[in-house]
Amino acid sequence: MTQVFHRNFFLEGPAGRLEAMLWTAPAASSKFAALVCHPHPLFGGTMHNKVVYQAAKALHRKGIPVLRFNFRGTGLSEGGHDRGRGEQQDVRAALDYLANEFPGRPILLAGFSFGSWVGLRVGCEDSRVTALIGLGIPVNKSDLSYLTSCAKPKLFIQGENDEFGPRADVEAFFTKLPEPKRLVVVQGADHFFAGKLNEVGAAIDAWVEELSTRENTLQR
Repeated sequence: MTQVFHRNFFLEGPAGRLEAMLWTAPAASSKFAALVCHPHPLFGGTMHNKVVYQAAKALHRKGIPVLRFNFRGTGLSEGGHDRGRGEQQDVRAALDYLANEFPGRPILLAGFSFGSWVGLRVGCEDSRVTALIGLGIPVNKSDLSYLTSCAKPKLFIQGENDEFGPRADVEAFFTKLPEPKRLVVVQGADHFFAGKLNEVGAAIDAWVEELSTRENTLQR
């Protein structure tokens, strides 16, 4: 089991300080760093959400330092909710922090629900982000068309009974996306993966293992 060194702090965001938490390990073996973005703050979403926590834990098990933060106006973060526009700037501020803290490391960016809509948009554009994880992508509620031109490695994990992204709609959208990509549908799961969080962690674990192997092969 990976020992967790966690640091609670505030990072400087464009609308004020952002409450954040960084998990590191005594001897992080991974070449990556990671950022995980939380679901909609107006519906109770914070960096302590169970799905966000599970994703962070799975990434950290691989020896990856993981940053979580609260979007503007959430928890102790300053500013106010900006319907996804200013929140993209918050994501960039978090990436700036990771890039400064772990210079030269490629970044994995993960997001759940609202966090996937906002985070993956920034991740597709930012060269420091080399791979993306979308959890419970809200295909019926948000414009995710930017992903159709994103050729970075992408993992999507969706509950079979997700009310904001039904299986058939997610599968149809997935066919439009460029490789490399993977879709994992968790059987019997709702939007919050209730009772199925271990399967979410296992899917992330397997994908990151393959990603790391691919990185090592390319560097030989």
